[in-house]
Amino acid sequence: MDALIKSMLDQKKWAVVGATANQGKFGYKIYQKLKRFGYEVYAVNPMYAEIEGDKCYPSLADLPVKVDCVDVVVNPEKASEALKEVMELGIKNIWFQPGTFTPEIVEASEVAGINTVYLNCVLVELDNL
Repeated sequence: MDALIKSMLDQKKWAVVGATANQGKFGYKIYQKLKRFGYEVYAVNPMYAEIEGDKCYPSLADLPVKVDCVDVVVNPEKASEALKEVMELGIKNIWFQPGTFTPEIVEASEVAGINTVYLNCVLVELDNL
């Protein structure tokens, strides 16, 4: 396993930007799988007050704690907004799910000194632990 991916999966506090109550979407599957694997995980989506009894936050800035890693499961336009929040909050790790980024977003993240994973899927990588 790539050292950066392993390092990120070793972090225990995660936020999922784009978490959803829709069980057919990756935002739901990733959020639930992180929880099953024992991570402290926070749902971020302004469209929900809660997801299956868990509080859902409108933005990263609204989280009650500073997370170690942000998993992005939204379209590139919203992913760009999430990256700005990650930079403002000083979060050091971001994971862009396939289809959530552009080359410009990845470059901006890396230039900002943020540990950046893209192309790989958290669902797959958790099974490789």
